[in-house]
Amino acid sequence: MVPNVMMLPSYNDVVKISNDRSPRSARCRGRRWRQSRTVTAVVAVVALVFSTTAWLSLVFSGTTSTRSWRRFKEWEGSPVSISRSLPWSNRRSHAYFGSRFRHPSVEPPPPSRIIQPPTPAIPRNRSLSERGTGGNELSLNHIVFGIAGSSHLWKRRKEFVRLWWRPEEMRGHVWVEEQVPVEEGDDSLPPLMVSEDISRFRYTNPTGHPSGLRISRIVTESFSLGLPDARWFVLGDDDTIFNTDNLLAVLSKYDPSEMVYIGSPSESHSANAYFSHSMAFGGGGIAISYPLAEALTNFHDECIERYPKFYGSDDRLHACITELGVPLTRELGFHQWDIRGNAHGLLSSHPIAPFVSIHHVEAVDPFFPGLSSLDGLKLFTKAMKAEPRSFLQRSICYDHARHLTFSISLGYVVQVFPDIVLPRELERSEQTYSAWNGLRQSHEFDLDIRDPYKSVCKKPVIFFLKDVGKNGNTTWGSYRRAKGKGDLKRKLFCFPRSPPLWNVQNIQVIGYPLRKNWHLVPRRPCCKVSHSSDELLRLTVGECEKGSLSPVVDSL
Repeated sequence: MVPNVMMLPSYNDVVKISNDRSPRSARCRGRRWRQSRTVTAVVAVVALVFSTTAWLSLVFSGTTSTRSWRRFKEWEGSPVSISRSLPWSNRRSHAYFGSRFRHPSVEPPPPSRIIQPPTPAIPRNRSLSERGTGGNELSLNHIVFGIAGSSHLWKRRKEFVRLWWRPEEMRGHVWVEEQVPVEEGDDSLPPLMVSEDISRFRYTNPTGHPSGLRISRIVTESFSLGLPDARWFVLGDDDTIFNTDNLLAVLSKYDPSEMVYIGSPSESHSANAYFSHSMAFGGGGIAISYPLAEALTNFHDECIERYPKFYGSDDRLHACITELGVPLTRELGFHQWDIRGNAHGLLSSHPIAPFVSIHHVEAVDPFFPGLSSLDGLKLFTKAMKAEPRSFLQRSICYDHARHLTFSISLGYVVQVFPDIVLPRELERSEQTYSAWNGLRQSHEFDLDIRDPYKSVCKKPVIFFLKDVGKNGNTTWGSYRRAKGKGDLKRKLFCFPRSPPLWNVQNIQVIGYPLRKNWHLVPRRPCCKVSHSSDELLRLTVGECEKGSLSPVVDSL
């Protein structure tokens, strides 16, 4: 009898059984996974519905939305929000720096409780920068003039100021070092103001004068007067002549609500090298916008204490403006005139830009032969007021039949050259003057200059202004022939060519006005010979017609 023996399944049978059950178990696992995913989706949809409902309740509830917005703004202005907005900030950096530098006993308040202090008002010209200019055009009433004067020289120099000052339209003061007796009933001059005491400031320049400290503070003292509607502060000297109409046109190009520093360097290379090529020289005029004057007022006295060795006022003012980072805006019509002697070469070659100012009028010869310095300036300013925009503008035309060149400086002179002289040569200033330091070398001037003609046969015949007037919108000028020292030599040595226009003693120039915005895109005016005879010559000057070429071509 065989005993009952329990038979265990073999390895092959186990493998076979497991293979038979594996598909069934896989299907069960797949079913359970699909069920869990469905439940997750349902939960997500329900959560989305609840969050949407909550958001809508916040939006359409005024009290709740306002409170939430305030909390958001507080968080936005907090240092935490600012630091998180930086591109190099992240959570890891916050945790690192917070755990490393936070004091163990001091915990920062939560972001919602951090209140950002109010931002302080920027010291700017709020009346201009915030409300703008209101669309009002710039007028002389918006300019405050600060004229540097001398108590000892005012009796003589006040006549120069009288030539251009308009008491009914202008505001400003002449700043002097001590009180000056004022003539009663003389309302044609700006009022005098005594400058503040400057003895508290250091001045160590061995060759200068401490008055430079006083004059450098004119802009801040003028600003401190608090005159209403001021947009510009214009500085000059009591021997400066301003063309106020052109000054107004030039300043209109710029935004007075910004920090602007306008002027021009000197004509003298030595002066520019000593002071700065990027400094406005005060005698030629400096225009400072209201915001810049305000900024200077806040720290000017502290600033000039850092420059006790400086020579004068212009360099101190320039140093403080440089500390503010404001560059010089150059305008070619401001003229320092650091020259001596005969100014004819500069007056007859003014750049193609509005004439704004000249300085040192006492240091040069009279402008017109036969007149004193003051009488010459009276005729000079009379022509300037007759047609301010075109005053001193150069115009060139030719008479090819007689081989002549006419160079007209409106309101000053007409030069007739006995040859065809091209404009590029005439644009250069003829050196009839010396520098302020007495030097006459060409490299002493930061100008395009040329030497005077040595040959008497090449020298021009000069007709100086005799009188000027206005007829409607046109101006007329009468120019009389000047007696030259070389007239006899011309007859002898320039044969067979006689001197040009030998019988003509007067030239009449008819000038048509330039357009109001000519200074924005300037071009040299054109001229033509409108009438010519043995005794009379009439020239017409005005804006060039469209399509006109150079005067050399047009006059052929």
